[in-house]
Amino acid sequence: MKTELVTTLKRQATKILADLHITKEPVLITEHGQPSAYLVDYHDYELMQNRMCILEGIARGERAVFEGRVVDEAEAEEKMSKWLK
Repeated sequence: MKTELVTTLKRQATKILADLHITKEPVLITEHGQPSAYLVDYHDYELMQNRMCILEGIARGERAVFEGRVVDEAEAEEKMSKWLK
């Protein structure tokens, strides 16, 4: 992963963004020697957000199973019948 100082980002934003779009490699921005932010490609960020939503849904489903909040197939069909028509 590439690392850039915030001052370098200020001075060379266009070049850093061009490199980012070509390489698709996130850029770690540092301030005073400490990590401050990641600069990522827009499309990669959107993809990560979509994947995160899917993973959160899976985690909610797993919690429901572990907590016993489940129904059998017949009950699920009955509850979903108004949407399945």
